[in-house]
Amino acid sequence: MPQVVYVDPSGFRRSVDADAGDTVMTAAVRNGVPGIVGECGGHISCATCHVWLRPEYVDLSGEIGDMEEDLLDLGVAERRQTSRLGCQVVITDELDGLTVDVPPPA
Repeated sequence: MPQVVYVDPSGFRRSVDADAGDTVMTAAVRNGVPGIVGECGGHISCATCHVWLRPEYVDLSGEIGDMEEDLLDLGVAERRQTSRLGCQVVITDELDGLTVDVPPPA
């Protein structure tokens, strides 16, 4: 079972178990990770699941689609080169240990 590590703005690390096929957002919401709301339920329409991937996971996380690009540009948190919407990052066994930073609230 893959694990995902969410790091909050204070540096607190929360490790959660995820199922392969979950998204970073669904695993966070299911486990009550603060700062990841997933308001739209993963339909690429709200950006309340914005995270910053650690650089070593960027190439493993898949391509960013046009809708995700648009929402990241309009998001309330700082956009970084490693920004992703958690609803668009599908967890695989290869991503076991995936570490993401949760941006501070706006």
